[in-house]
Amino acid sequence: MSATRTEYDSLGPMTVPADALYGAQTARAIENFPISGLTFPRPFLRTLGMIKEQAALVNLELGLLDERRAQAIAAAAAEMARGDLDGHFPLDIFQTGSGTSTNMNANEVIANRADQLLGVEAGSSLVHPNDHVNLGQSSNDVIPTALHLTAAVEIREKLIPALTGMQKVLGEKALAFDDIITIGRTHLQDATPVRLGQIFGGYFRQVTLGGGELARCLDGLGELPLGGTAVGTGINTHPEFAQKVIANLSEITGLHLREARDHFAAQAGKEQVVAASAALRTTAVALFKVANDIRLLGSGPRCGLGELILPAVQPGSSIMPGKVNPVMAESLLQVCVQVVGNDAAIALGGLSGNFELNVMMPVMTYNLLQSIELLGNAVTVFTSRCLQGLEANRERCEALVEESLAMCTALAPVIGYDRAAQIAKAAYASGRTVRAVALEMNILPEDELTRLLNPRTQTEPGIG
Repeated sequence: MSATRTEYDSLGPMTVPADALYGAQTARAIENFPISGLTFPRPFLRTLGMIKEQAALVNLELGLLDERRAQAIAAAAAEMARGDLDGHFPLDIFQTGSGTSTNMNANEVIANRADQLLGVEAGSSLVHPNDHVNLGQSSNDVIPTALHLTAAVEIREKLIPALTGMQKVLGEKALAFDDIITIGRTHLQDATPVRLGQIFGGYFRQVTLGGGELARCLDGLGELPLGGTAVGTGINTHPEFAQKVIANLSEITGLHLREARDHFAAQAGKEQVVAASAALRTTAVALFKVANDIRLLGSGPRCGLGELILPAVQPGSSIMPGKVNPVMAESLLQVCVQVVGNDAAIALGGLSGNFELNVMMPVMTYNLLQSIELLGNAVTVFTSRCLQGLEANRERCEALVEESLAMCTALAPVIGYDRAAQIAKAAYASGRTVRAVALEMNILPEDELTRLLNPRTQTEPGIG
């Protein structure tokens, strides 16, 4: 049998693996929550370690911890932030709604590692998880602080740069495709001509708007609940503790961080998290439109729309030789669907602010951070493996324009709506173009008809 040791909490003794740095409360949570196998992601553990490190240093500065313990705690917390101790964080996401189990997991791991750094065995309690590591803190303010800070860092450092890269490529394609005329579509039916560059300019703007929403939500996430402790009153914490810790975190991350204006709102309400998720959902909705349009415009290669030529990145079928599918677009579409689903879970979690505490923080944390990670990864690979190599089928685009019945729209201001509609119906019934039918009916001089049916002028404002 594996070696074990006995650790204690307020409920009594618990058997813990000898090589585990966690203690009794974590061991109880392992037994209590064998739910999903989903755990807090690395970015969250990094941030939680950073908070614990700065808390120890500030408590030393305030004279609340002796230097020996404080430096050992800070060193152990720094190891946690770097990822050196990740194997000691096994707890399931579906646990206590405040995240207390994970906060205590961190406190116990840091305390036992600090014991080792001080030359005693783990579990000796020379450094105590509650009295020393958690000094001035509560799960109820630390976990939401870690959530806000992790989300803000990941949005700024991973997702916004990915979207910026996509914007750049979309902008380049908008310029490159600007002289290619194709047919517009509304209600999935032929509409008036557009320039392919205009279509991609629209995509550029949609992605820009999504990125702007995400940038704006950073301000709300920068308001941190730390300092409220159990219920928002700040009991058992030094009045300067939160301000000093947050100032240190702001300097480390480069983010505009500050203490919550109202700790009751910060701990019981999760509107800033819900707002950040809504910005992610908005971005996902825009990305879905872009990816879906591109795969439809690339449908074919012979029996679809065929206006775009997507890069071939892998064989598309196990039974149909030579088939190539728009797999990069399909991957991004699935990510967008997941993000919208995550947003629903986060919104429902935001409803669970009962009295002085929200009790859905772990699941909100997991879903928010997953959405950021998935979007960042999917946008990056879609940009590099689809958008950058995207080409336009100029001949196909221009052939479709001449075939469109909506060409008669340019005639309506000159000959009237009803007469233009008659031309469209005759063209449809005979299988001929609007131009051919209008010439046969001799409704306008040929040079005037040529001027009105110029596809390029139809892509810009103007009448007749």
